[in-house]
Amino acid sequence: MMKRTQLFFKNISSTLSENLREYLCSEKVMLLPPDYTRYHSRSGDITRFVHDFYHGSPALPPNHFPPSASSPPHISILPALGTHAPMTRPQIRSMFGDTIADAVEDESGNGSEKDTDLIVHDWRSDVITIGHVPSSLVSTATRGFVCDTSWPAQLNRHVWEGRHDLVLSIGQVVPHEVTGMANYNKNIFVGIGGADAINLSHFIGAVAGMENLMGTAENPLRNILQYASENFLGKLPLWYILTVMGAEAGGREPTIRGVFIGNTAECYRKACELSLRQNFKVIDEPLQNMVVYLDPDEYHSTWLGNKSIYRTRMAIKDGGSLIVIAPGVRKFGEDDLVDALIRKHGYRGTPQALEDMKSDVVLRSNLGVVAHLIHGSSEGRFEVTYCPRPQLLSREEVNSVGFKWGDIEEMCTKYSISLPSADGGGLPILPDDGQNISTDGTLFYFICNPAMGLWASRDRLEGQNMSKDRDSHDSSPLDDAVEITPPQDAHDGSGGLGGWIHSPPL
Repeated sequence: MMKRTQLFFKNISSTLSENLREYLCSEKVMLLPPDYTRYHSRSGDITRFVHDFYHGSPALPPNHFPPSASSPPHISILPALGTHAPMTRPQIRSMFGDTIADAVEDESGNGSEKDTDLIVHDWRSDVITIGHVPSSLVSTATRGFVCDTSWPAQLNRHVWEGRHDLVLSIGQVVPHEVTGMANYNKNIFVGIGGADAINLSHFIGAVAGMENLMGTAENPLRNILQYASENFLGKLPLWYILTVMGAEAGGREPTIRGVFIGNTAECYRKACELSLRQNFKVIDEPLQNMVVYLDPDEYHSTWLGNKSIYRTRMAIKDGGSLIVIAPGVRKFGEDDLVDALIRKHGYRGTPQALEDMKSDVVLRSNLGVVAHLIHGSSEGRFEVTYCPRPQLLSREEVNSVGFKWGDIEEMCTKYSISLPSADGGGLPILPDDGQNISTDGTLFYFICNPAMGLWASRDRLEGQNMSKDRDSHDSSPLDDAVEITPPQDAHDGSGGLGGWIHSPPL
């Protein structure tokens, strides 16, 4: 791991110095990494590296290209929270390292004197609308379900009004339930976007059909985001650093399989191509029993933990079972309003969510929650059993939102899982990812982190896109996978798998 990490730093150093040289004399730099829920993306390492690059850390490799500015720039770090809760101080330190954590926790100077600050994104109020995407694109994306409504392009006002010399958006490209593939301009318009944009984009994704979108680099919702990028972001000195993660053959720990740097859609498309090889897992036959583990350090709500449903639903057979081992889940929503709406309406399928939307004005004003309720339901196709610690989320609470409750101790015994202590001590002991046999002889498929991929059975895919072996791991050296894409115009074209056989009914 250390050798790979050093090679990663070496390549990032050389690519930054060669391709971003014009920004080395910057006075103000804005970094937009993800939050702790994307800890395994290595975006924290990149953020730390860029900070050290500008501030001359002795930890950098010998070939580091020193900035030519007389003094290091002021660096603002704005985690792209989207709708998530703010990062805690321990999470900031764990993800970004001691130097950044110490700098942003230092209370000795005022904000103008500190050379590093961390801004908490407030998606409900601290945003500005910079343009509107035509309603015709929204209508196309929703197959006519939403008409005469334009999509507001919103982002955090500190980014738009900050007059930065460089804005770096950092994150992982991986299959995603709303936008098809995560990151790129999603990090801008959703990660640091506003309530109106996030709510409508999530609802568009839900109406368009999650199973139509996941694993596609280009789709109707992505067209909306790309229109906003090309028409409204011209004044921002915006670059993307995108990672693709994948496990080593025979291993579990995610490692960097590719790094792509650019300021156009081509950077994103190239990352998507590699991600689909690394993160898309095709199962030969639909699975009767799926067991997913949610790391308690990353997953504390069903808003986050329902990735266990999104990413596996296309691999589970009708009448099958999904068991979610959720030792850290203690609530449903990421804020009080969202939590209350989930408790009120529950995960009861698309028809019920749309009906509830008509009668509940608060729910109707929070379309992102409607989308979440749709995404979090199996539509009656398979059974979902959530297994939280009972002192965090009770049987009654779990059952009230439409999930089956499972005794976490009994389930861990059955599936040979040893949990860390409730206070966070120790590491879990988990089955290998893939097929396993439980203590009572039941065959089950285990996933240790649903955020790292997308699983589907072959019968849910069209045959013509199955020529590549997407279960294989690219073993090429890291430096072969570090790429700077040349500036070029975006172009239309197929960018992913797509081709789900059965489109979900509206």
